[in-house]
Amino acid sequence: MLSRTADNLFWMGRYLERAETMARLLHVGARMNLIPDTVDGFRSEWVSILHASGTHAAFEKKYGEAVERNVITHLFFDRDNPSSVAACVAAARENARIVRTALSAPVWDALNGAYQELKGLERTPRSEISITALTEWTAKQHALASGAIEGTLLRNDGYDFIHLGFNLERADNTARFLDVKYYVLLPDTGFVGSGLDNVQWQTLLRGMQMHRAFHWAYGGDITATKIADLLILNPACPRSLLTAIEEATNHLDRLSRAYGASTRAQTAARALLAELSETRIDDIFDEGMHEFLERMKRQVADISTCVSETYLIGAAA
Repeated sequence: MLSRTADNLFWMGRYLERAETMARLLHVGARMNLIPDTVDGFRSEWVSILHASGTHAAFEKKYGEAVERNVITHLFFDRDNPSSVAACVAAARENARIVRTALSAPVWDALNGAYQELKGLERTPRSEISITALTEWTAKQHALASGAIEGTLLRNDGYDFIHLGFNLERADNTARFLDVKYYVLLPDTGFVGSGLDNVQWQTLLRGMQMHRAFHWAYGGDITATKIADLLILNPACPRSLLTAIEEATNHLDRLSRAYGASTRAQTAARALLAELSETRIDDIFDEGMHEFLERMKRQVADISTCVSETYLIGAAA
């Protein structure tokens, strides 16, 4: 496969996953915003969402105050923000358009259909669209495209590049979701373990649509330790860091076999998978949740860089 084609497929997968994540971050922010702020010292929930999205500096420069309407515009509609839902849907569709011959008709129809519907949403007055509606629309489009990919594509190297991008993006995004808690609770760590702390953890769980899965897997009281274990180390959880890295490693192994050569990306992914497989939740809290998540984001970024240098670098030529 040409490196340019691999690059388009890889980023199509990343942008598809990133679009849903940005919508879910908005949903989490809206739910947290409903929690009464009865104690001084909380950082704004919307500021925490912007930090988790990695776009806080760009937002401040363009919008200033982190009020709900501005955050919705920035994270969903603003094409100047490359991580907004609108920008990600457009980028996923453009990458797919470039390599249409490598995709099935249902995959193209799903991505093109999402893009056309998005233009209708952009014309709708913002007062007529709720955050819940925006989140549900994005999740539906993600499911349609993902279902078409799973149901109609050959399991060849193109399929592997799509899923490699998808899973590396999911690993990074899960870390960002969990890191929302770090920013919300600053600057006073005395809130950790409080009733408000537990409510925020549950809100995060519901925002990721893992609430029912949590009860199936753990039962009993909802605690920070159980939620962190589900979203970081549980191999049965489709959104856990461990699952995302395991899937990325599997696709790198498939590419290695197909091309007859091991790569640095494969080695880096296997090393991170081995570390996560041996990690226990107490180890994470001992290190510090934020510090652990920052380290995970760096390691995932390193794997992505290795993938680019190994398979995609020719796309820039």
